[in-house]
Amino acid sequence: MAVLVKTNRRVTLKERPVGFPKDSDFALDEVEVGAPGPGEVLVKTLWVSVDPYQRGRMSQARSYAKGLELGDVITSQSLGEVVESQDGRYAPGDLVVGQLGWQDYALARAGSVRRVPEALQPPTLALHVVGTTGLTAYFGLLDVGQPKPGDTVVVSGAAGAVGQVVGQIAKLAGCHTVGIAGGPDKCTDCKLYGYDVALDYKDDDLAGQLKEACPKGVDVYFDNVGGDVSAAVHRRLNVGARIVICGQISQYNLERPDPTFAPGLLIVFRARMEGFLVSDYAHRFDEAAMRLVRWVAEGKITWREDVTEGLENAPAAFMGMLRGENRGKALVKVAERSS
Repeated sequence: MAVLVKTNRRVTLKERPVGFPKDSDFALDEVEVGAPGPGEVLVKTLWVSVDPYQRGRMSQARSYAKGLELGDVITSQSLGEVVESQDGRYAPGDLVVGQLGWQDYALARAGSVRRVPEALQPPTLALHVVGTTGLTAYFGLLDVGQPKPGDTVVVSGAAGAVGQVVGQIAKLAGCHTVGIAGGPDKCTDCKLYGYDVALDYKDDDLAGQLKEACPKGVDVYFDNVGGDVSAAVHRRLNVGARIVICGQISQYNLERPDPTFAPGLLIVFRARMEGFLVSDYAHRFDEAAMRLVRWVAEGKITWREDVTEGLENAPAAFMGMLRGENRGKALVKVAERSS
């Protein structure tokens, strides 16, 4: 029997943010939800993810993905429960993850979602350590950064969703790890994630801290932040260093980005700087997910979640994340599982 869903709450883009987003840039509306057609599933959202890349989708600036139009549902990775299926691969009650957005229910092509194994506990790991976040850390560090045992790996945004995983994978690779975070609490979190040293970028003497923490220089820099933090790290690079550009969160809310990188440093240090998208590695997701699941099961990777209750509070959670208020992976709990 078909499941009847009358209305669907959605968080949509009401106005394009100018500078830092504000409450009035978002709207909470209700629309009717249709039934899934052939090859589709209707998913009840349980959890939605809050991530820096969403800020870029709210802009009209050229980027790697099409921006949101006014009135669109805010894009996000979401974890949900199939409530109706018109595809033989899924049945009601199955947990799935996909780009389903900030809404109570989503109609999706069955091929656009992935099943979440019941053995994965908690299932929210599919939104971070064993999901896009963990995959980003895995491929960004191992394939782009190419760390070797004994290398010094520096990570900015080290207590964030990606940074907490990067540091732990770097330790598994036999590296000396230095995490940069904002404030004493997040530096304490860095120790939870196994960093050898945690540096507070809010300290006036970040350059001095880096000199002490990296006496042999920096071999790999995993950059989640950009700006002045990255400029300080660049001055400590070793010859042949690799700079992995994952994010530039310090720049996302500026009307005019503040360029702080001097390209001549790549010549001086014969260094390589490379940006990447995790989607480039889609053909290898299963390989990485298997290793990440095993490391979690063996206690070699730990994590922390920062949970906000209620879909209507997703914009506040998003703005808090951009301000650096979250401690761990920022998630919004939308509903309880019904089966």
